[in-house]
Formats: sequence, C-alpha cells, structure tokens
Amino acid sequence: MSHPYLPPPYPPRPERSAELRQRFAEEARAERPDLAALCLLIGAEADGALDEAGIDAAQAELDRLAGELPYRPGGPRAWAEAVRRLLGTRYEFHGTPGDYQRLESSLLHEVLRRRRGLPILLSVVWLEVARRAGAPVYGVALPGHFVVGFGTAAEQVLADPFDGGRVLTGTDAELLVVGATGAPLHSSMLEPAPPLDVVQRILNNIRAWAAARPERSDVALRAVELALLIPSHPARLRYERGQLLVQRGQFVAGAEELEHYADLIEVVDESAARKVRQEAGTARAKLN
Repeated sequence: MSHPYLPPPYPPRPERSAELRQRFAEEARAERPDLAALCLLIGAEADGALDEAGIDAAQAELDRLAGELPYRPGGPRAWAEAVRRLLGTRYEFHGTPGDYQRLESSLLHEVLRRRRGLPILLSVVWLEVARRAGAPVYGVALPGHFVVGFGTAAEQVLADPFDGGRVLTGTDAELLVVGATGAPLHSSMLEPAPPLDVVQRILNNIRAWAAARPERSDVALRAVELALLIPSHPARLRYERGQLLVQRGQFVAGAEELEHYADLIEVVDESAARKVRQEAGTARAKLN
C-alpha cells in the first residue's frame, strides 16, 4: 500500500496492523518480555514490507551472530572485547551522525541489514547477540546515549555500540553524560534498563523523528499507539494521540481522546484539564 507523496517505508494493511498490535500488547505483558520480538513488531508496524519471513530471518540472524562468539571467553571485559571484535570489527556495526536523520535507524530489521543505527538499536543488537551466547549483559540508559553493560555492578564493563563497541573507561562514561546533560554521572544511571523501558525509549525516538517531519504524522501516531500498549505508560501519551488525530483530520476521535486525558489529569491539575477540554472543543468545532 504505497502513498504517492511520501517516501517509504509504508505501513502495513489494517488487518495486519491489528494483528501486530495484539502480539505487541501480549509480549509487553509477558512475564519476561522478549526485547528482539518487541523491536521487530515495531519494525513491522512501521514498515509493511516486513512480513513474517522477514521477522524470522532477523531472529535467525541474531542467532547466527551469537553462534560466532567464542564459548565463555572469560569475565565481563573478555565478553565486551569478544562482542566488540565480532560485531564492531568483523561485521562493522556502528553509528554515524547521519543515522539520526533516518527512520530505519530505529527499526531492528533495518539495523541488522545496514549495520547502522541509533545507539539504542545498536545496543539491542549487542544485547541480543551476547545474551544468546550466555553473556552477563544488559542495557544501560545513560542520559542522551544508550550503551551496554557486562557483569555485576562491582565489576561492570561498559561498551559503546555506536562507536563500534569501544570499551569505555569510567572517564569516558562521565564525559558522555556531561556532554549530553551538563550534569555529572550518577551511579543510578549505570543500572540495568528493563526491556520495556528500552522499548518505550525506542518509540520515543521514532516519535521525535516524526515530530520533526509533520508530513509523517502517520509514523508518530503508530508509535504513540504502540507505546500506549505498554503497561504503566505515561498518561501524557493520550494527549499526544489526541493532538495527532486532530492534526490528521480525525476531529471526533481526537476530541474524545483529549477529553479522556482531561478526565485523567483533572484531579491533579484542574486548570490544565480545562485547557485540554478547550482544545477538544476547538477540534469538534472544525467539523462544522
């Protein structure tokens, strides 16, 4: 289903989209959500060309790469170096500043194909390949720059997949955080990021990409609607969804969503709720 005015990727058909969303919601509620599966469902919802065979092929590629890692190379540093040699050096997975301008940089199947992506998606590749090989690995959501960690807090080794998996010293991590926020590195920033936090952050990146391109409000709406399927999502996503629906000319649906959000926040902020209700009224007036 192509669109004459917009470049690809084009969204899937409505019935396929409904099925993908149901699977995404189920996976997000699972006891141990599968990060790769959730990322590939995001990819299929953004790119109608990604079919079941493509999803299976991406999972198989992660398995294949994991099979090329050495068996139990040693402690956290040995693991970090082994994954860097395989993914960063041999397969040349890394990021460039230009990758921030591309939607594909947030879609796991495209990152596996291009071996380029945003820090968080390259980190997903590192995590999924290393985890399958038995590494003690997890994501670390530094402010403004996602990296991966190996080993316990006491012996933690950080690697930066965006920089080809370069193993970071304590000073490197400090500089990344100070560069992104101006604030010092705090030990709480080095804790493992739960899979659903990683997924929510990926969807935030897609929304940010689309927000800079108003003609791609379709991509923003899909990302918001997936984010709303994650348990304990921010209530403000409802406001964003309402605004996007109005922007796309779906005035009644948008007004209803805005009113629903106003009901949610009324208890804590009456004046904000009143403003949102006014926005809903303006949207309804556009029907006349």
